[in-house]
Parts: sequence; structure tokens; C-alpha cells
Amino acid sequence: MKTKTLLATLLSAAVVGTLGVLGITEASAAAALNPTLPPGGNFNLSIWQLQLPTGSPGSPDTISPAQLKGPTGYSNPAYFWTDKNDGSMTFWAPEKGVTTPNSSYARSELREMNSNGSAADWTLAGNHTLSAQLRIPSVTKNVCVGQVHLGSGGSSTKPLLELYYRPNGDIYLGTENSPDGGQTLHLVGNVVLGVQWTYVINVTGNKINLTVNGSKTSYTIPSSFNAYRQYFKAGSYNQSSSDSTTNGAKVKFYSLTVAHS
Repeated sequence: MKTKTLLATLLSAAVVGTLGVLGITEASAAAALNPTLPPGGNFNLSIWQLQLPTGSPGSPDTISPAQLKGPTGYSNPAYFWTDKNDGSMTFWAPEKGVTTPNSSYARSELREMNSNGSAADWTLAGNHTLSAQLRIPSVTKNVCVGQVHLGSGGSSTKPLLELYYRPNGDIYLGTENSPDGGQTLHLVGNVVLGVQWTYVINVTGNKINLTVNGSKTSYTIPSSFNAYRQYFKAGSYNQSSSDSTTNGAKVKFYSLTVAHS
């Protein structure tokens, strides 16, 4: 019995050593999710619109906040659902799917909205934060799991930044050089495929502050973006295309919050 007790103690210590306090918090958060509810029953989706990889060419289907929110909200067994095992909000984006006119890649992705149902469109001034806890069980080449996208203020359809995850576990932040295009990649972490991790994307004034699993980096926003307003996006924005509907990226969220001040 003593041997078994000692072994259990050592295993417990090893788990805590691997996960740390963050891992324990993640496990608690996941346990609080109700696997029987649609995503809107576990997450505040009253401030999000969902874009799906279905619809007509150049015009993907979208689901409004009113349809997404609450315990009877929208779900889709192919592209957007609650995992019956862990309660996670799950997004699937295949390599072949309907895309927007300005992208070659399909997505199952949330677009930030205001509480009154209008499209979010905030200025760089202030303090804007997107926080997430997630894991990626499968990805073909590359998937974007969080964005700050340009809104009104000009003609550009580029993102200000995109957060990418690759099959080898590398996490990259892509920062746009200007509204005209050109992206610089920054390696910001590595998490084994299928393991939970966290990110916090914070924009305040002319600074991007990114935190991945507690490690923080900061980047200056070029002045060419000052005229533009912004909005957050999160989900599975697959960064590869082919004729396959079975290859793609699956992304599972255990928490997703937005804050503005």
C-alpha cells in the first residue's frame, strides 16, 4: 500500500510539474463546460457572428449573434459544435470550402459584433483584449486561431495581426507591415499537437501585446494603421486549400472572452 501511495504521489507531482498552475486552471475550466449544450450555452456568443465554409461562391453562410446565443443556440455537426466529451466549442474548416472574395481559404470562424447586433469596429485608442484557452487536435499545414482585422477607415481588407498554429506545434504571430500588405512572422511559442494552451491578444494605442502560455511579447503598430478601426476574430481559419473535404483544421476552445476599456 505504501508503494502504491508513493507512486500516486510521484505521478501527481509529475502532472503538476508538467501542467503547472495554468494546466490545473485549464482542467477546471474545461470541467465547467456542459457537453450537452450548444456552444452558446457555454460561451457568450451574443457578441459574435459565425462564418461557415458553406454557401455560394464568394458568399459564405453566416450565423447571427441572435441565432448563436443561449442554451438553444445554433450548432452544426460538421463545422461548429460542442464536443460531447469535454464541452469544448469546436470549429472545423476543411481545405475545400466556400471562401470570401478576398481569401483562398475556408474558415469556420467567429467575427466580433457589438451587443446591439452591429459589427464591432473599434479604434486603436483604448484597451482591447481577446483571451482564449484552446487546443488543436488536427491541422494539415497551418491554421489561424485568432485575429485583429481591419474594419472601417480605408479600403484595405488585411488583418492587423493573425495568430497561427502549425502541425509541429510552432505558434507564430503574423503582423501586417502596412494596410497594403506584407506580413512579418514572429515565433512566439511551441505546444504539442492536441495539448491545451492559452493566448491573450491585447491592443492598446500603438502597441500589440501578445501573451502565449504566460510568455509576453510586444510589437509596435505602424502609423499607417492609425486611420483604421479594428475587430477581433477567433476560430479555425484554415491556411491551406485543396480539393479535399476531409483534410483541414479542427480547433477546440475551452474559454473565449473579449474586453474593451
